[in-house]
Amino acid sequence: MSDAKAPADKGPNKRSLARLAAVQAVYQLDVSGASLTSIVAEYETFRLGQEIDGEQMREADVGWFRNTVGGVVQRQKTIDPLINAALPDNWPLARMDMTLRAILRCGVLEFLARRDVPAKVIISEYVDVTKAFFEGDEPKIVNGVLDRIGRQRREGELDNRESEAMEADAQTLEAVPDDAARAS
Repeated sequence: MSDAKAPADKGPNKRSLARLAAVQAVYQLDVSGASLTSIVAEYETFRLGQEIDGEQMREADVGWFRNTVGGVVQRQKTIDPLINAALPDNWPLARMDMTLRAILRCGVLEFLARRDVPAKVIISEYVDVTKAFFEGDEPKIVNGVLDRIGRQRREGELDNRESEAMEADAQTLEAVPDDAARAS
């Protein structure tokens, strides 16, 4: 028998969980038309760190969640044109799947509001969030769009070697058929 302790569960960190919840809340705001206050209260009371369907949810960074959801709502008129400019001309944000739209809005908000978070981290985190919802090309699309916006908003943070891989994802974005962008 060994006295060594089992490694701690290395699940998502509190900020990653806050990002995931923020995307869900932004989606819910888009779908339901409910108020920001009611959606944030619902998540804080019934979802973040709570038991849902017999499963204990991990604790999320509530401040990060609030700031992300509130920031998307407050800055949506700035965020949406940035996303539209990063998309192909035949694929406007309004035609995009609502979940992808929520993911991109939250990611772009971080580029605008969280200078303390490196561009690579923002892109990586939101690609991971995308993988929680999609199995197809959507993570590559999010990667490509956020890379384009990151290069504009965070000049010099993304190096050339990674930019080649991200440019390949941006080319995937250009090649996606029109119906892939439509809401499911």
